[in-house]
Amino acid sequence: MRPDTLPVRAAVPALRAALAGPGAAVLAAPPGTGKTTHVPLALAGLAGDAPAVDGTVVVAEPRRLAARAAARRMAWTLGERVGGRIGVTVRGEHRPGTHVQVVTTGVLLRRLQDEPDLPGVGAVILDECHERHLDADTALAFLLDVRATLRPGLRLVAASATADTGPWARLLGAGGEPAPVVETRAAAHPVETVWAPPDRPVAPPHGTRTDPALLAHVAATVRRALAERDGDVLCFLPGAGEIARVAALLDGPFDVLRVHGRAPAAVQDAVLAPGERRRVVLATSVAESSLTVPGVRIVVDAGLAREPRTDHARGLGALTTVRASRAAADQRAGRAGREAPGAVYRCWSEAEHARLPARPRPEIALADLTGFALEAACWGDPDASGLALPDPPPPAALTAARAVLAALGATGPDGRVTPRGRELARLGVPPRLARAALDGAALVGARTAAEIVALLSEPPQDAGDDLTAVWRRLRRGGDGPAARWADEARRLERSLPKPSGRLERSRPRPSAQPPAGPMDNAGKLERSRSGSAAQPPPGDVAAGSTDVAGRPVSGDVAAGLVVALAFPERVARLRGRDHLMASGTGAAFGPGSALAAARPEWLAVAVADRPAGSAAARIRLAVAIDAATAERAAAPLRATEDEVVWRDGDVVARRVERLGAIELAARPLPDPPAERVAAALADGLDAEGLALLDWTPAATALRERFAFLRAALGDPWPAVDDAALLARAPGWLAAAGARRRADLRRVDVAAALRGLVPWECAARLEEFAPERVQVPSGSRVRVDYSGDRPVLAVRLQELFGWDAAPALAGGRVPLVVHLLSPAGRPAAVTADLAAFWREGYRAVRADLRGRYPRHPWPEDPAAEPPTRRAKPRR
Repeated sequence: MRPDTLPVRAAVPALRAALAGPGAAVLAAPPGTGKTTHVPLALAGLAGDAPAVDGTVVVAEPRRLAARAAARRMAWTLGERVGGRIGVTVRGEHRPGTHVQVVTTGVLLRRLQDEPDLPGVGAVILDECHERHLDADTALAFLLDVRATLRPGLRLVAASATADTGPWARLLGAGGEPAPVVETRAAAHPVETVWAPPDRPVAPPHGTRTDPALLAHVAATVRRALAERDGDVLCFLPGAGEIARVAALLDGPFDVLRVHGRAPAAVQDAVLAPGERRRVVLATSVAESSLTVPGVRIVVDAGLAREPRTDHARGLGALTTVRASRAAADQRAGRAGREAPGAVYRCWSEAEHARLPARPRPEIALADLTGFALEAACWGDPDASGLALPDPPPPAALTAARAVLAALGATGPDGRVTPRGRELARLGVPPRLARAALDGAALVGARTAAEIVALLSEPPQDAGDDLTAVWRRLRRGGDGPAARWADEARRLERSLPKPSGRLERSRPRPSAQPPAGPMDNAGKLERSRSGSAAQPPPGDVAAGSTDVAGRPVSGDVAAGLVVALAFPERVARLRGRDHLMASGTGAAFGPGSALAAARPEWLAVAVADRPAGSAAARIRLAVAIDAATAERAAAPLRATEDEVVWRDGDVVARRVERLGAIELAARPLPDPPAERVAAALADGLDAEGLALLDWTPAATALRERFAFLRAALGDPWPAVDDAALLARAPGWLAAAGARRRADLRRVDVAAALRGLVPWECAARLEEFAPERVQVPSGSRVRVDYSGDRPVLAVRLQELFGWDAAPALAGGRVPLVVHLLSPAGRPAAVTADLAAFWREGYRAVRADLRGRYPRHPWPEDPAAEPPTRRAKPRR
């Protein structure tokens, strides 16, 4: 589409007016309207009008690929090359621009931390804010803080490709009024929807696994689309692995290009230029917005996306495959209509489409927040409570992130950033990797530490799980991943402080509270231009690995030290068929592992995830190390503790040396504390049951009486169910002096039960729940409390003349009487003796008097004296 025909041009006057007035606006412009490439030129005065702002226009893109593409497109519009009036700054590349500077949101955050007043910047455009990337949300919150405190004249534009503008308008508003929303119409080219579900059901995504049958169907749909329509095909897949598998299934008179976040710059450039033949572009969600792929008339959508997941309890992060949202599907479909009418082939049914989530979840709700927490601490708001975020961070995730920062020494006891924390932030990698680079440089040298951290920051796809072997291959050089790795390693090495370096002081942050400590030059935009520097020498890794004193360090030791500095809780030791990490999580190699056959005793695990439904982690990248390296690198996790536990059916008392959850050595503990022994015995009772105690008949009967009174009267009568007794067990086990399993049989359970009863209850136990009841014959008969109601079982002749049995629990619960024959067999059951004598006795008398003639069976039992004896024989 020619620049003079872009739909967004009609919205520029309203946008200029909004920036001249309130100073902030929301731009809602669908894909293909020119919001990314024309609006910055218009505001900077490069599109035929006067500048709308005084200063440079900074455009923040969520991805490096999008930033480079936007800068290149704007420079092409002006007939220039990037580096003149249009500049670009991404990690590892800086080409300044006099009027417009395109940056990633991560670079913008670094600049805000170093120069919060943004000198020379007139406006900031946050592009694709609807994608809800964490860096973009954070940058917007910082920019709003800057406008409120340092730069009221700074102009802000939140640019979204969707019409859901309410949250952004409220955030950018002032004085209770929302910011103006400027909308533009969509590109005029229609896109036809073709529903193309698989013929047979396919398995839903599970973790990062996608059913091969679905990928085969996607490839078949691409071939169908090529046969049915003209133009290039843009096919959306969830990840680089799926892109590779679909590419292997495509063959024909067309070019196949693969676009993802780690694609080489040459591939990115080829995608953004017209091709000589028909093209099939296989892409992840990076191509959903910001990019115009020329020649595309067809979109094939697999309907899947990748989202981060973080297991805070195990310290593991992973990507998981999910169904794409309806909003994402609409974004993808729009790619087909940017230049001409097109079609989208959706590999699911119309009925399934209605059940998709409306929009994707924001990254702040899903991701590891350690980097965000460090940004907030450097900004002067450690708990992020003062940041105007579209969604607040989940409290549990933020708490876990702040705990990591404290362990790294990045924050102090009050949560505020330390000078070390600012050094970590300045390196431009996640805090754990920054710590590994900073501290690893002192152990293995700056160059080696930088190389390992560069590898960890972007591990090559499908390179195997042996980190040392991957490192060796990258050192041999080459294009693509090796070139990017070398550039990043050089950048990190330059960024590491010199041994005698000193922290510089920078400008104060726009916070209501003063900074916690000295400031440094964290976040300064790179001034060096990326180039093709000489590759590191090929050969064994150890050849280039030395410590700061110049002594050689083996490749495994160097890599293991740096990896373990970043992830000390992932140091792992062999345990049977798998490894146990210091975090307590089991870890196993995946199929085709290069390390599995060697069964290394110790590992430093660099990358691991936990497959859905699995309790163990899967090792994706690791390095074999020795015990000394493991203990040295994870030294902060080393601890000695006295362990008193129930194990293998008895109390085990040991003094144990551990590396996190990994046991290094143990020896017997001769005299463990009595309270810990009692707690271990209680655990044994919990595990194996209260039957380990000696439940005498008296103890059992007493427990049943207490249970009856608890049910009938409640407090203060104690609960004596298993859970209640187990909760009290440590106290009375300690009092009994029990030290081992055998001692449990010697515990006086009845005495322990009586100790549970308050004195006012103990005094009335016999009144409320007597052990025995005296009947008219003079017998004292035991009451059975084992059932739902108390039962008195007694021979019928002993109750002559007794109209009513006593009620228990203070008269609240009637006693159930089981009337027995002279032989002790049940004859009748009643809770109302008077009614039995009137109505039931005659039937019992008629049935039993012939069988028991020596016992009295009077017609009037009320007038007969009770007896325990039979008539004497004649």
